[in-house]
Amino acid sequence: MIIDIHGHYTTAPEAHNQWRIDQLAAYAAGQPSPAYPEISDDTIRASIEENQLKLITERGSDLTIFSPRASAMGHHEGDQRISLEWTVACNNLIKRVVDLFPDTFVGVGQLPQSPGSDLTATIAELERVVNELGFIGVNLNPDPSGGLWQTVPLTDKFWYPLYEKMVELDVPAMVHVSASCNPNFHATGAHYMNADTTAFMQLIQGDLFADFPTLRLIIPHGGGAVPYHWGRYRGLADMLKQPDLSTHVMNNVFFDTCVYHQPGIDLLVKVIDNKNILFGSEMIGAVRGIDPTTGQYFDDTKRYIDAAQISDAQKASIFESNARAVFPRLDAILAERGR
Repeated sequence: MIIDIHGHYTTAPEAHNQWRIDQLAAYAAGQPSPAYPEISDDTIRASIEENQLKLITERGSDLTIFSPRASAMGHHEGDQRISLEWTVACNNLIKRVVDLFPDTFVGVGQLPQSPGSDLTATIAELERVVNELGFIGVNLNPDPSGGLWQTVPLTDKFWYPLYEKMVELDVPAMVHVSASCNPNFHATGAHYMNADTTAFMQLIQGDLFADFPTLRLIIPHGGGAVPYHWGRYRGLADMLKQPDLSTHVMNNVFFDTCVYHQPGIDLLVKVIDNKNILFGSEMIGAVRGIDPTTGQYFDDTKRYIDAAQISDAQKASIFESNARAVFPRLDAILAERGR
């Protein structure tokens, strides 16, 4: 079985996207948010069948862990009320996709985060998406300010109530930023990579997993710059008098395979332990074109794993068993279905 742990609803219906525009306009004008539009099942079905489902079938994956479009989370826009309204709408839409395509998608939730706000609404939405919507994890934005980095590090005790609830519910979080409002940082080319790398360094500097030994965090996009500079981070851990990364961080942190060329995947599987790598494509996501050097789509990451010089057992772990270990609620769902 091939489980893609990194999929976003980047083809959501236009009425949903327009409501966000109207919501922000109403906020700017000091008016209440408009009513959310009626969106038919047929509209949702078409948005998936003509896009994600078509490519999933062509490329040969089986199940996608599906969440709202990351670049549209927009935590830096509006305030906590606006973020909560938008988050609920996005998560409810993901639930409808999962209900329409239960054999193909399983849900992961967006969280309502806003610079300067506490975690009350964040924790409440975490509980809702897991307990009421049946989601198996969430996306956690380490920088709700959108590239300005006005939030405390992930190891700060500010985050502990959220981690406590994640541990209680036994769900992981993908550490994923949203759009960038900093002109220095292109969103998917710089801000995403910066955040992935920054999150990992924060985890090295702190002792988060001493306090939460069962907490699981996924750092996407192949772990940012971390695998390429693995020696640097091992050396920094040593200089900071921290334990070896294998015990200090890597029992709790996992990278996906959203690395859009073969040499990058080859480096990832050589440097990072097999147990820490989860198959992901981000499809349909940040890079959608065809690589002229291969004639294949950049984001067809299954091809890279298939071609990697690792054993079939290691490939099977990346494609399935590692995901089932990191997402125990997914494992339970699949086991109940006899898969």
